[in-house]
Amino acid sequence: MIDPRWPRVTLLIAAYNEADILMEKVRNCYAMSYPADNLDILFVTDGSTDGSDELLRGLPLIRVMHTPKRQGKLVAVNRAMETVKSEIVILTDANCMLNEFAIKNIVRHYKDPQVGAVAGEKHVVAKGNSAGKGEGLYWRYESALKKLDSELHTVVGAAGELFSLRTSLYRPVKPGTIIEDFVLSMDIATRGYRVIYEPQAIASEEPSANLLEEWKRKVRICAGGFQAIVQFSYLLRPARFDLVSFQFLSHRLLRWAVVPFILPVILILSAMLARDGSSFYQYLFWLQAAGYSLAAMGLLYMKRSKLPPVVSVAFQFVMMNAAAYAGLYRYLKGSQSAVWEKARRAA
Repeated sequence: MIDPRWPRVTLLIAAYNEADILMEKVRNCYAMSYPADNLDILFVTDGSTDGSDELLRGLPLIRVMHTPKRQGKLVAVNRAMETVKSEIVILTDANCMLNEFAIKNIVRHYKDPQVGAVAGEKHVVAKGNSAGKGEGLYWRYESALKKLDSELHTVVGAAGELFSLRTSLYRPVKPGTIIEDFVLSMDIATRGYRVIYEPQAIASEEPSANLLEEWKRKVRICAGGFQAIVQFSYLLRPARFDLVSFQFLSHRLLRWAVVPFILPVILILSAMLARDGSSFYQYLFWLQAAGYSLAAMGLLYMKRSKLPPVVSVAFQFVMMNAAAYAGLYRYLKGSQSAVWEKARRAA
């Protein structure tokens, strides 16, 4: 029986060649604390060649969409959204496991008509993998920023591992979009709705198999970041400037397109000022030099999963900013595919 206290929700999972983890994901969906009659579970397995669609068909409460042609997650989600009839849709990945009350914690925010979308929390489960601990530290930093954004007004850029929205507000993302989750959330925010951050809706996943895999992922995100900056550049026009514009400017434009490129300038200026004998500037220079030296040591571990903790923190910081250079190059060259390549995860 449909529970009138809770709106109908569709849990939408785009999965490409994820047969090895699909049954765990299905069990996770079944374990959600949400009225079963109010929950639709939809898997889209477009392009999968590992039998994912056959594995899912016939399972209770599961609906499957599949086409042999692979066109990427964006096209798959756009196609699936045409069939969604529920008031709210929650997008998540096959390799992410949600906590039991994730759906309820998300849905409760939609009682406010000004809320157009709700972003969840991403946890990286390191399990002794020190490179994964560094990745987890990065995501804790991201989560702290999202919390502050949400408290100020709206999240500007949600993680695709767990993101929900009012179905009526969904607009198909343009083909070729690299980071569709960011574009979706920004599109809703620019239409006057709030995107809320919910830390008690958690998507947990394994870290990247090694630092090289994490580097590839960050470069792709940065390439998509520059693409999004151009797409939403109209927010920075004086006549349009508002709180969303300010958040976009401070959190995204300055962070992606300014800070990475002034870090070398700061290092050079610190070195020049340190030559004058000022102990403050000498300390500042040697602190930076030590950090970059530790990060350089991380290059020796690029294809490994083990990394000394102090090296991991320095390396993650430098890698995050260095990825902006590679991402900008790929964006300008037009060489970054919008189709996700399945990332290898730690065992």
